[in-house]
This record gives sequence, structure tokens and C-alpha cells, in this order.
Amino acid sequence: MRAGKKWVSGILAMLILSLCIFGFYKNVQEAFRENIYVWKESEEKKIPIYCVDTKKKVLSLTFDVAWGNEDMKEILDILKKENVKATFFFSGDWISRYSEDVKKVYEAGHDIGNHGDNHKYMTKLSKEEQQKEIRGADDKIKALLGTSMELFRPPYGDYDSEVIRNAEDMGYYSIQWSIDSLDWMEPGVDGVINKVCDHKNLDNGGIILLHTGTKCTKKALQPMIRDLKKKGYQFVPVSQLIYRKDYRIDPAGKQIKY
Repeated sequence: MRAGKKWVSGILAMLILSLCIFGFYKNVQEAFRENIYVWKESEEKKIPIYCVDTKKKVLSLTFDVAWGNEDMKEILDILKKENVKATFFFSGDWISRYSEDVKKVYEAGHDIGNHGDNHKYMTKLSKEEQQKEIRGADDKIKALLGTSMELFRPPYGDYDSEVIRNAEDMGYYSIQWSIDSLDWMEPGVDGVINKVCDHKNLDNGGIILLHTGTKCTKKALQPMIRDLKKKGYQFVPVSQLIYRKDYRIDPAGKQIKY
């Protein structure tokens, strides 16, 4: 009789334990739903491409173009002589002022990128104003060259998730940089060369930031290119560096192929 009672007590204990486990499982399941399933893509932090993960020993030269045009001819001549294709990010105002120079850049086979219509701080604008800035420069390029752009660099490197998502929704890849020449500070020829060629982030898939309209960039450009070539690097425009599908961007801004 006692054995029967023990057997019944054991069964009851197992049932109670099973109910507790089931209840715990349900609570965990509900918590999982609450904490995970409410995630929306719109809440994901967006960052631009700073560099690209690649085994190829390649770099991209990029120029932000928003100031004068006094050095554009010399820059294009150097790039041609060194057989280097680069990427130029044009502001809409510059496109309007120096349309013939934009045509020369395009005809030379360089990338034409979008740098906003009026070179404004994008994070200070509303979503609609951001789109207007991007669309304004794009419309000018379409009217001038009959082509559209796919690369966007926020002026001043100023961005947040909304800026990058806005550009993405408009069909753009947002491009930052991993190697800053600081040429806009006019550090002198050696200053620009050393900053780039000895940069801590100099590596395969790096993106170099330069500017037109400075005093030192055109003088530093050729020796800088030759120094990097001696290090074994080749140059490709950003359009040939980045991945178009099956990729992710890590927290440091490196684009990585799946």
C-alpha cells in the first residue's frame, strides 16, 4: 500500500515538475517574442563603407570636390600618367560652376560620385531635405552626362543612420574613408605623403580621402601614388572595389563578403 502511495506521489511530482518546466518554457518563449520579434529593419544602425575586406592589394583614391578647380587639370594629368582611375565626389554647386571639368573627369573614365547639392551637414536636415540634397546633385549629373550616380559621400563625413538609410533607399552606396590625408589642412607635400603612406589603416581595400582645390594635393599626388605602388598596391575606383550583394558591414565600417 505504501509502495502504491509512493508511486502515485512520484507521478504527481513528475507532473508538477513538467508543468513548471512547460510554464517556464512558455515564459521564455514569450520573452523571446517580445524582445526579438519586435525588431524592425528601420531600427538597425546604418554606417557607410569605410574600407573593403579583400585579399587583393588594392586601394581607392577618392577626391571630394566642392572648392575651386584650379588644380583639376593637373590632377587629371597625373592620374592619366600614372594610369590610375579614381573616384570624384562632386557637390551640385561645383557641377554647375565647372561643368566642363566634370565632363573631363567622366571622359577620362573616373567614377562620378554624389557629394550633395549644396555641401550641407546632412544630419542637420530633415529626411525630405536630405533627399533633396542627394537628388539635386544627381539631377545635375543626369542633365550634364546623361547618367546617374550610385556612390554618395556625405559632406564633411557627417552622417547618422537616417542619412545612410535615406541614401540607400535612393539606390546609393554611402562611402566614407579609412585613410585621411588631411590635405585640407595644408600640411605640405611631405605631410600629405607621410600621412597616407604611413597611415595605420593602410591595408588592402583601403579608401583614401583627398580634396581638390588645395595647394598641396596636386604636388603630393604623384609621389604618393608612386610610393604606394612601391609598397605593392594597385588602384581601382570605388565602383570596382565595393561588393554589390551578399555582404555585411562590420562595426568598423569594413564591407565584408559573405
